[in-house]
Amino acid sequence: MEKMKRYAVYYAPRPGAFAARAAEWLGWDPVAAEPRPQPQLPGLPGTVADLTAEPRKYGFHGTIRAPFRPAEGLGQEDVAAGVAELASRLKPAVCDRLRLVNLHGFLALIPEGGEADFLALGAAVVEGTDALRAPLNEVEIARRRPERLSPRQRALLDRWGYPFVMEEFRFHLTLTGSLSAPDAAATRKVLEPHFAPVLPQPFVIEDLCLFGEDSAGRFHFLHRYALTG
Repeated sequence: MEKMKRYAVYYAPRPGAFAARAAEWLGWDPVAAEPRPQPQLPGLPGTVADLTAEPRKYGFHGTIRAPFRPAEGLGQEDVAAGVAELASRLKPAVCDRLRLVNLHGFLALIPEGGEADFLALGAAVVEGTDALRAPLNEVEIARRRPERLSPRQRALLDRWGYPFVMEEFRFHLTLTGSLSAPDAAATRKVLEPHFAPVLPQPFVIEDLCLFGEDSAGRFHFLHRYALTG
C-alpha cells in the first residue's frame, strides 16, 4: 500500500452483520479496501450512490481522533505503535443503543445512554495521540472555517488540532452527505427499518482503529487495537 499522507483514529465495527450492512450502504468496505454493491431501497429521494457520495471515501466509521499529518520524523510504524500503546491503557466505552438522527443536515447514528463514557474516551485519545501529529498549517486551519467557530472551539483547534474535541466531542456514525430537510426525513424513514435489525445493543467501542488517507483522499483501514486497559 502506498504511503499515507494523513492518519486518523476511528471506531469501525468488527466483522459482522452491522459492519456488512454499513459497508453496503456506503458502497465501500475500508477494512477489505473494496467497493460493495449498494442496495436498491424504494422510497429514497435519490440514488444511494448520490446520498452517500460524501462519506464514502472515509468508509463507515466514528471519528475519535480526526485526520492529522504525522509529526516530523514519524512514519506509519511510529503512529501505529503510539495508538497500540494507548489502546492498551484504555477501557471500552459502552452505551445502551444507537439512534438514527438528522445531525445538522446529514443522517447519522449517535449513542444513547452512556454518553459520558464516550466523552472520556474521546478526550483520552485526543490527549494520547497529540504527540503524533504535526502542527496545523494555514491551509488546514482555514479548512476548519475558524471564523464560524465559537471562541472555545477555536481554542480547541489551536491546542488540539481539531475544534470538536473534549466537551465539544459528539461521537457519530455518518450515513449520508448533506441533505435538505425533506430529503433527510424521507431517507431516515427508509434507513431506520433497514438498519434496525443489525444495530448492536448495547453498543460498545472496543477497539481503536488506525486509518490512513491515500493520495486520492480515500481512507483505508490499517490496524485494529483492542481497548484492554
